[in-house]
Amino acid sequence: MQRIVIVGGGAGGLALATQLGKRLGRKGLAEITLIDSARTHVWKPLLHQLAAGSFDTHAEEIEYLAQARWNHFKFRLGTLVGVDRAAKTVQLSASYDEAGEEITPATQFPYDTLVISVGSQTNDFGTLGAAQHTIKLDTPQAAKHFNDRLINACIRAQSVPRSAGSGRLTVAIVGGGATGVELAAELHAAARVLANFGFEHIHPEKDLQIVLVEAAPRLLSQLPERLSEAAVRELRKLAIEVHTNEKVVEVTADSLKMASGRVVGSSLTVWAAGVKAADFLKTLGGDQPLETNRLNQLMVNGNLQTTLDPSIYAFGDCAACPQPNGTWVPPRAQAAYQQAMYLARALPRLIRGDAATPFQFKDQGSLVSLSEYSSVGSLMGSLTRGSLFIEGRAAQFMYWSLHKQHQLALGGWKKMILITLSEMLDRTHRPRIKLH
Repeated sequence: MQRIVIVGGGAGGLALATQLGKRLGRKGLAEITLIDSARTHVWKPLLHQLAAGSFDTHAEEIEYLAQARWNHFKFRLGTLVGVDRAAKTVQLSASYDEAGEEITPATQFPYDTLVISVGSQTNDFGTLGAAQHTIKLDTPQAAKHFNDRLINACIRAQSVPRSAGSGRLTVAIVGGGATGVELAAELHAAARVLANFGFEHIHPEKDLQIVLVEAAPRLLSQLPERLSEAAVRELRKLAIEVHTNEKVVEVTADSLKMASGRVVGSSLTVWAAGVKAADFLKTLGGDQPLETNRLNQLMVNGNLQTTLDPSIYAFGDCAACPQPNGTWVPPRAQAAYQQAMYLARALPRLIRGDAATPFQFKDQGSLVSLSEYSSVGSLMGSLTRGSLFIEGRAAQFMYWSLHKQHQLALGGWKKMILITLSEMLDRTHRPRIKLH
């Protein structure tokens, strides 16, 4: 039986394992195994809400073992550390619990077809002090760590004698992309809720100062300018301090230092600027390393096969995929989802040795959530005949529907509807933000 191993249980990897399980695993046509270093999946675009505490991760997490049981694939806990291309095995490191006891030993796992979808991580560009003094929202664990520090800082500030307008708690966000902008708005909304739960000394504008720093001339520089302008307009309504054209050159325990000489104080610093693939991808393959680019992304062809090994595929943020027009597929969630759906259809054909139409990314636009205040976005496609700018309630609904689409791909209509009803019931008896 064909052994298909998928490494990385992000939005793309989990969707691919689910679809292949339904199409091949259920019929006994292939053995599909998903490998990930975590036990549960959280949709990455929600990490800024997890960091602010505005959604309950336990209600949103998908357990890999349960998803595998229901969708005819297998799950293995482990971290990829190497690939032996000649023997067709992946090397997994040992995993340990919080007490340091071994859960699973280091092992080698065989494959016939290997799919790598390990995503990306934040790139701090080697900025002095960034590794020691910032939190990078790459994983649910990092988002939870930030939330713990935020709540602790609020409790600490609550016990300090009030000094009006002193700005006792400052959160600095480095990076004015979608993650930075969404986190800034979400933190402001969270501070408003905290004031209703015993933190009456925490005023959203006076006592929680949010600073957003971007090196480019404008926020959301990869998206249309009109979208950027709308986001800045909304952030300034919330008294969020925005600095553009400011490159951070050093981070300390309580400040950011800019190339211009400006210094911004900070109680908590989040680094949300730049992305790159994991460093270990540069040497993946040992004596026969796969081809990578300067961002450590694996180079792939139009069928998402790595350039030096047709039995190894890569997609999502960890892959550099060329497009017919000479551009590269952007590192965005919708691209990873489209590639997962492409492989779910094309992989069985390619494994048989048949030809498959190359992948082509279709930009469906961009949406940026500004918490409960607003959302902005641009829709693209044949129905809009170009780009259609939307904001407000319409954009908020479209942003919400993206999460529903992800739930639909993983669980089908019945489960998606039940999850939605559960979310509605939760709002009636739980605080709007996580307080612990």
